[in-house]
Amino acid sequence: MNKLVLPILLLVTACTTVPVTPKFPAAPESLLEPAQNLEPLYPNKRELSDLLENVAENYGRYHILELKYQSWQDWYNQQKKIFEEVK
Repeated sequence: MNKLVLPILLLVTACTTVPVTPKFPAAPESLLEPAQNLEPLYPNKRELSDLLENVAENYGRYHILELKYQSWQDWYNQQKKIFEEVK
């Protein structure tokens, strides 16, 4: 009888599995925030060329940042949804 106890215990304990649920890493808060406001035109720059230059530069920067943030957020949300569905 003693010879059967050890093999039975090994069979019972070896068949149990411990559920391991990995956690999806949280995104840095700085990447989830909207783009910051752009710099206004300085008061000492009053010429139309300065205004146009500032507007063109800010317009381009803003839209590049907006696309980067939106693309990253979309990717992250999709990956997180896939990760949670697999569990």
